[in-house]
Amino acid sequence: MKPALKEQILTILAEIPPGRVTTYGRIAAMTEGATPRLVARALRELPAGHGLPWFRVITASRRLADHGGADEQRRRLLDEGVAFDSRGRVAAERLWP
Repeated sequence: MKPALKEQILTILAEIPPGRVTTYGRIAAMTEGATPRLVARALRELPAGHGLPWFRVITASRRLADHGGADEQRRRLLDEGVAFDSRGRVAAERLWP
């Protein structure tokens, strides 16, 4: 991945406000050429202790992606007041931007 593209992804990630979520696809659309998969890759490659709100990024179906950090992601979102419905989806009103 080009460093400039990764920088765009991380800059957008840093802007997601507490209590809100966005999707891999929405972040990709705000960049100059990223795909949702590239966004996911950039998040997987975050170094330990980075402090970026990776947990605010969900799938286009408004669910958590199936990954090793999903339990922590759910906990952090719940701590910010983001609720999940019976199907595991976040309310559309919580989507940013």
